[in-house]
Amino acid sequence: MSDAISALLVEDDSRLARFTTEYLEQHEVSVIHVADGEAALAENARRRFDVVVLDIMLPGQSGLSVCKAIRERSDVPIVMLTARVEEADRVVGLEMGADDYVLKPFSPRELLARLRALVRRDRGELGPKAREIRVGKLLVNTGKRTAVLDGATLSLTTAEYAFLTVLADRAGRVLSRDQLLRLVHGTDSEAFDRAVDVQISRLRQKLAAHPAGVNMIRTVRGVGYVLVDGDT
Repeated sequence: MSDAISALLVEDDSRLARFTTEYLEQHEVSVIHVADGEAALAENARRRFDVVVLDIMLPGQSGLSVCKAIRERSDVPIVMLTARVEEADRVVGLEMGADDYVLKPFSPRELLARLRALVRRDRGELGPKAREIRVGKLLVNTGKRTAVLDGATLSLTTAEYAFLTVLADRAGRVLSRDQLLRLVHGTDSEAFDRAVDVQISRLRQKLAAHPAGVNMIRTVRGVGYVLVDGDT
């Protein structure tokens, strides 16, 4: 990567936090560790991090509420740590604005790979070469990592931007959930179909906040999703 990564680790298990911090710092990730939600929000407000690693189960304020609060202020990539294996629990984290999740117990190597991928995508170092993609009144600039709809810049999370870029680059083509997962996360991802639905739902809401984007993402029942010119 072009620069080192700065990470905020929010984890109340001191032993796990220590081992995780030691491993990440051995691989050019600067880590600030806090053990509860209030400290996480204070630290996040104090400085800009490249990524936030956030445990769901925290004392006091839950990781989910912390995730929601951070997302209201910032588009920083967020990775949720969870011991809950039920799909519904992971969906809630994504609905709160998380970009990715890692199931406990996890290997530090896996976490590092996820962090690097998210930060590279956020910096525009992954995906197609820098170019502009225009679909109707939507303009996606992959070099600047911006999306402008009818003159208004969209505030998107890393995951939302990745899904939008994939859809815009294949505008008019229906993409299945499996195709979207492969194009956004790669073939070795543990992401699931509902994760696609959650990110598409969030993206659709942000597009629909502007008249030009109300009908841009359409669902093809039993097949998948397609991005079209909103005026068609």
